[in-house]
Amino acid sequence: MTDTTVQITRFDDMRNTVSTVSSSSRKGSTVSFHKINYSVKMKSGFLCKRKVTRKDILIDVNGLMKPGLNAILGATGSGKSSFLDVLAARKDPAGLTGEVLIDGAPQPPNFKCLSGYVVQDDVVMGTLTVRENLRFSAALRLPKSIKQREKDEKVERLIQELGLSKVANSRVGTQLIRGISGGERKRTNIGMELIIDPSVLFLDEPTTGLDASTANSVLMLLKRMANNGRTIILSIHQPRYSIYRLFDSLTLLVAGRQVYHGPAQNALKYFSEIGYTCEPHNNPADFFLDVINGDSTAVTLNRLNHYEEVDQEQHAPTLKGIEDHLVEEYKKSPDYKQTQNELERIIQGQDYSTRPKSRTITYSTSFFHQFNWVLKRTFQNLMLNPQTSFAQIGVMVFLALIVGAIFFGVEPNSSGIQNRMGALFFITTNQCFSSVSSAELFITERKLFVHEYISGYYRVSVYFLTKILSDILTLRTIPGIIFSCVAYWMIGLKATAEAFFIFLFSIILVSYTATAMTLAISADQTVVAIANIFMTISFVFMMIFSGLLVNLPSVAGWLNWLKYFSIPRYGLAALQINEFTGLTFCDSRNTSSSVVQLMVCFVSSICSTGDDFLQDQGIDHSTWGLWQNHLALGIMTFIFLAIAYLKLRFIKKFT
Repeated sequence: MTDTTVQITRFDDMRNTVSTVSSSSRKGSTVSFHKINYSVKMKSGFLCKRKVTRKDILIDVNGLMKPGLNAILGATGSGKSSFLDVLAARKDPAGLTGEVLIDGAPQPPNFKCLSGYVVQDDVVMGTLTVRENLRFSAALRLPKSIKQREKDEKVERLIQELGLSKVANSRVGTQLIRGISGGERKRTNIGMELIIDPSVLFLDEPTTGLDASTANSVLMLLKRMANNGRTIILSIHQPRYSIYRLFDSLTLLVAGRQVYHGPAQNALKYFSEIGYTCEPHNNPADFFLDVINGDSTAVTLNRLNHYEEVDQEQHAPTLKGIEDHLVEEYKKSPDYKQTQNELERIIQGQDYSTRPKSRTITYSTSFFHQFNWVLKRTFQNLMLNPQTSFAQIGVMVFLALIVGAIFFGVEPNSSGIQNRMGALFFITTNQCFSSVSSAELFITERKLFVHEYISGYYRVSVYFLTKILSDILTLRTIPGIIFSCVAYWMIGLKATAEAFFIFLFSIILVSYTATAMTLAISADQTVVAIANIFMTISFVFMMIFSGLLVNLPSVAGWLNWLKYFSIPRYGLAALQINEFTGLTFCDSRNTSSSVVQLMVCFVSSICSTGDDFLQDQGIDHSTWGLWQNHLALGIMTFIFLAIAYLKLRFIKKFT
């Protein structure tokens, strides 16, 4: 059995027994990293003059982090978040070299599913309560072999340990729903990761967006967990002293290079030995950043004490020079030599030829179990978001009343033909443009989906199907039925049950197809406004070839093929065939003639049929002519949904 297999088995065994292991007795793992280098591609220029270069983010980073509170500190852009992602196996392997070992063995391929990771921007369903979010995490990340009662007991135990008892039944909160405080929200995110009782917990800048007191309480919570044997690794920008003194290990980065790695308590002494003395009452974290940025007041004062007349511009070293000096001094330090010795002992006898090259995602539950829980959460989120559910129905009712009032009681004459065409065109285009709201379906939850997917909550297919079902049933089918029931009879369209249900089926199918196209366009977008621009342009071109604004048989051949990509064309054609077939339209006109110099006036009636009108429009009004439009819409819906799924499946899941 290889080291990799042993490591995976060990992690899985711990996961299976997680329900009986208290978080206070959890044994953390030692994370060691060896010669970590990471670079990304940078593109510049335009088209043929475009240049691709590589930018180094991390350069020769070595060290190890043991059970305790391990902090990664650095200025903005120093690479601390990238370094954290590398350790957590959440960074794109392209451009990454080096080894990350867990207790001396290679990282399991599914390490990101076995470890905990709290992202910088809280990703949690805001419409659900704290308890509901924790139960969701427990239901999907713990094996089905663990009974639901045991999962619920673990959730309640975590709520007590995290100090969330008072807000356990409160909604987390959204932009429109007032929720819990920032600190409670952060602890909820931490709790969702602690559900699997991971041996290593990663946190990306956990104090972001929190006030000083709340940040301190969150770090005190992490410190208590670290004291109980858990390995906690976090990146942090500029902590105050009460937070800094909680750190067991400190890693200082500058431009992706290490300038210190060792016990946090020894950092000030080390910098003092290399000529950087911290002033009394100065925050060590602020002092380190000042030294890195070349702005240390203490360094300037020391220089002035030695040289009474100093040309500051002449003697002040450049920022690059300071970085190189700090790196070289660290490589001469006893801490560096001690770290190298420990790393050599760890890698002795290791065979990296069996190291897994691919990163996989494993799941603790079955497809149907995931589908049940994700679908339930999705519908619950929709029902608790009135702006996305009830507002959509309200808008549809309003539009149905408006169009019904404008085209109320159409007559069986020439004006009735025009009014029927106008009403059917408006209804078709309205169904297309109302589907634009589905652009937010994947964009607004993009961060939540990416985090939960790579953490092993559920499969992409589960998320995709639940979102499609919830959107189609709640926001497309129900509003479409209400709209049809109101507008159809107000307008006075063909009064037969068969015609009504064909009308209903046609507009719902148009809505499905337009929604599928919207999802296909927006699935890989990150900004709703950009997706809306693409969709609006597409629908405008489709409207031109719908059959009302231009007579399609008269369009030039080299442009006529575009009509086959028009969703409104198929929908409008189906509605026209359903409405006009079998109708007769008559106009009464006054005519006169002279007979024996006597003026005789009489009224004549000029009639035409709906079938003649459809023939003039170039529409096949046979039975197949009707249903071929529905078949075309069905095929387009399937193609667009397939494109949306593939985009979601291959979306960029690494930063």
